[in-house]
Amino acid sequence: MTKHDPDLSLLFHALADPTRRSILTRLAGTPARVTDLAGPTGLRLPTVMRHLSVLEEAGLITTSKDGRIRTCAIVPEALDPVRTWLDEQRAIWEARLDRLDAFVMNVMKESEE
Repeated sequence: MTKHDPDLSLLFHALADPTRRSILTRLAGTPARVTDLAGPTGLRLPTVMRHLSVLEEAGLITTSKDGRIRTCAIVPEALDPVRTWLDEQRAIWEARLDRLDAFVMNVMKESEE
């Protein structure tokens, strides 16, 4: 069993909220100003800023400030630990299902004899 990875926990926490996932989807196309990200959510700016801080703390986005304009950009490689963990889990469960399938086939074969 893998050890508890605090970075992975931060990533899953950040990805757990639909508003934050929506923001990431929007940023996948191109960097955007905070006000542009806030518009479609229907949330007040301070609430959006809290969502952005969670995403930034997890390393999923970066922000830059030019005067009064704050721009956000996605950091795609930040999702690599999530992808790796999910791939590991998939491999574990596929191996378990393969063993179960082999067991069931063996039981069926023995019952036919």
